[in-house]
Amino acid sequence: MDLKLKNRRALITGASRGLGFATARALSLEGALVAINGRDEARIQSAVLKLSSETRVPVYGFAGDVSNPSMAEKLVSDAQDALGGLDILICNAGGPPPGAFELFDEATWQKAIDLSFMSNVRLIKAALPYLRKSDAASVLTVTSYSVKQPIPNLVLSNSIRAATVGLTKSLALELGREGIRFNSILPGWTETERVTELMTARATNNGTTVDDEIARQAKESPFGRMATPEEFANVAAFLVSPLASYLTGVMLPVDGGMLKGTF
Repeated sequence: MDLKLKNRRALITGASRGLGFATARALSLEGALVAINGRDEARIQSAVLKLSSETRVPVYGFAGDVSNPSMAEKLVSDAQDALGGLDILICNAGGPPPGAFELFDEATWQKAIDLSFMSNVRLIKAALPYLRKSDAASVLTVTSYSVKQPIPNLVLSNSIRAATVGLTKSLALELGREGIRFNSILPGWTETERVTELMTARATNNGTTVDDEIARQAKESPFGRMATPEEFANVAAFLVSPLASYLTGVMLPVDGGMLKGTF
C-alpha cells in the first residue's frame, strides 16, 4: 500500500534507537524526507548513515536533549531548514526512571516532566507555524499503554504520560479546524533498549534474570511475546500519513492485547 508519504517532511525526536529509529526507517522507506534527533551526536550520525544507506533517501540528524527548554525551537528550525518545511512531527523521548513513589524528590519529578511532557509542549508550539503551511499536517505523540493501565514501579511514567494524552486530545479538538491532526500511540512492551533497561531493573529487584523478566512480561499478551519496533513503526507510519486523513484525537494502543479493559 502506498501511504502517500513520498517527499513528506518529518521530524522525529528520540530516534537514534528504538521506536523512534524504527519509525524513521518506516517513513524513509516510504520516500519521506526525515530529520531525526537524539541526545548523542555519535549515535545520531550512526543512525543517519544506517537509514540513508538502506533507504537511499536523504536523512538529516540533529543532536540535542529535548528536555532542555531551549532545544525545541532550535531543533524544529534546523529541521525545517534542512527539509524545506515540515508536514509531520513525531514527539518521542526516553522515559523516566523506574521506582516507587517515595524514592523520588521534587527535582526528579521536574526532570521527568521536562522529558516526557514539556518536551511535547515545546516541540509542538515550535512546529505549529510550519505545520500550518502543510496540506497534510500531522503530529504524533508516543506515550504508553500505562495511561490506561498503570504499570507497577513506573509511577513517574504512569503519571506524566497521562498529561501528554490530555494534551494530544485537546489539541486535536482545538486545531482540527486548521487541518492539523493530533494522535497518540500507546505502545505496550516492545523489544527496545529502554525495555531491556527496565527489565534489568526488575531482575535486580526480584533476584531473577533479564530473560526471566522478559518472559514473564511477554505472557501478558495473548500472543505470548513482546512487539518488535517495526510493528510499532508500521502503525505510526499509517497514522501520520495522508491515508489517515480522518483520524484525529485517537489514542491507539499497540500493545498486543496487554490492556485488559474493553475501552
